[in-house]
Amino acid sequence: MSSLPPLAERLRPNTLDELTGQQHLTGQGSILRKAIEQGKVPSMILWGPPGVGKTTIANIIAHTLKVPFYTLSAISSGVKEVREVIDLAKKQRNVILFIDEIHRFNKGQQDALLGAVEKGIITLIGATTENPSFEVNSALLSRSQVYILKALDSTDLVSLLHHAIETDAVLKTKDIQLKETEALINISGGDARKLLNLLELVTDTLGDKAIITDDAVMEIAQQRIALYDKKGEQHYDIISAFIKSIRGSDPNAAVYWLARMIAGGEDVKFIARRMLILASEDIGNANPNALLLANATFDAVNKIGWPESQLILSQCALYLASSAKSNAATTAIGAAMSAVKEHGDLSVPLHIRNAPTKLMKKEGYGKGYEYSHNYENNFSPQEYLPNEISGTAFFQPGNNAREEELRKFLRSLWKDKYRY
Repeated sequence: MSSLPPLAERLRPNTLDELTGQQHLTGQGSILRKAIEQGKVPSMILWGPPGVGKTTIANIIAHTLKVPFYTLSAISSGVKEVREVIDLAKKQRNVILFIDEIHRFNKGQQDALLGAVEKGIITLIGATTENPSFEVNSALLSRSQVYILKALDSTDLVSLLHHAIETDAVLKTKDIQLKETEALINISGGDARKLLNLLELVTDTLGDKAIITDDAVMEIAQQRIALYDKKGEQHYDIISAFIKSIRGSDPNAAVYWLARMIAGGEDVKFIARRMLILASEDIGNANPNALLLANATFDAVNKIGWPESQLILSQCALYLASSAKSNAATTAIGAAMSAVKEHGDLSVPLHIRNAPTKLMKKEGYGKGYEYSHNYENNFSPQEYLPNEISGTAFFQPGNNAREEELRKFLRSLWKDKYRY
């Protein structure tokens, strides 16, 4: 029994029809399915969370097209291994090279792929959990299609559990009663591989007559499952706890979750990037220095790397957690984007339009515009929004001292026409 592959590997689909989820990419009439059926698969980057089918889709493409298929992991491979595959591909046709966790390749390693992809020596399929806009070289990205995979929902996951119990050669020999599924689904976090491996762990522990309940799953999981998987399966949960701790102004919890990520081998840039986003999303103008420090942190950890970067990350995390908070910038752009979506392309008021030609001036472009610096306090209370949404206050300063000062300043300017 111990020589068998894990359940997730035993159940790996061989065709698109067997794949759970990702219907927007692989369902009937979808763009990726059409490309596979026509045998014209482009180089691509598959972007999505762990365990949603990135590796499986690559395998299905190779299996369907019956072409040479090579696999590399960016964790353990480098330029040497890439060039070896390219040399082999030059002697073959229609070669597919699958690179797992391609975001871990540095610029030099990614550059080694460019020529072969451009000349069609290989068709590259890269898998990443990180935004390829940040992690994949623009030259390589421009030569690839980016397909976004979605986390599996609870319906997909429950279906997958029943499929495993009913079809797996090992599980179907047991008397398994799936009484409850909430714990299995919650712990897996939308990760099909993790779900199936957890199911296998639970059934192995419970024996041939397994009654699966939430309590049983939680008890087994707490005893046997690591708190942080170095392969990254838990990083969404941990980064969520980290961000919420900073947002909640708890520096002790923030540095603890930071330590968990560091100990788990999390990507230093991933942590720094999330703090950079938080500095605007949750602190904003309550403390503009937060963005400066977070940006400096991102630059610094890229230069330093592990292990010294933990000091820089700790400094930044503690500062952000201890800072005054405001989500005014977040809510303002959210409200403005909603207005754009609701009202469409509203016309720019004539008085603030550009008037570079005589015809435009004749049509009233720029007429009535009041140049702010010609007025007291460098301010003229004219309307800058389209007529249809005139007077809308997208920006609502928070209650902290810095933004309250800003609110008072804006009110003093707008007076009878104030929005704040």
